[in-house]
Amino acid sequence: MNILTMLWKNLWGGSRTMRFPARPNVSARFRGLVRFDPELCTGCAICKFRCTSRAITYKAGKGEFYWSYDPGQCTFCGRCVEGCKAHALSQDSDTPPVYTTLGELKNSYTVARKAPVPRAVPLPAPAAQAAASAEAAKPVAGGPQ
Repeated sequence: MNILTMLWKNLWGGSRTMRFPARPNVSARFRGLVRFDPELCTGCAICKFRCTSRAITYKAGKGEFYWSYDPGQCTFCGRCVEGCKAHALSQDSDTPPVYTTLGELKNSYTVARKAPVPRAVPLPAPAAQAAASAEAAKPVAGGPQ
C-alpha cells in the first residue's frame, strides 16, 4: 500500500478507536479495596503485619492509635482481611476508582482505644463450694438471731 493512501485514509477516514467502558467487568471472586470499620477495630495491628505490600500503616499512641491504608500500594491479596479477628476489615467486590496522583485514595483514621472487656474468671471447685457454704451460713436480716 502506498504511504500517501494510508495517510489519506487515517486523516479523513474518521475515528477508528473504540472507547473503553467506564469500569471493566470483574470476576465473581474479585477482591477490591479494603474497607475499615473503626467501631469494630481493637487495635491489635495484625493487619499491618500481614500486609505484604505495606499498604497498611499503624502507629500506637497513649489512649489512641493511628491506622492508614493506601490502595496505591495494595496488591488486593486479602491477607489483612483474613487475619482480622474483630472483622473490622472487609473488601469491596467492585473495581477501585481511577486515581491520578499518588496517595489520592489514602484513608487515615485516628481511633480511641477501647477498654478491655473484663472476663469472669471461674473459681476452682473447692473455693466455689466454700463460698457457697459461707453464703448459706449468713444470717438473714429481720429473722431470729
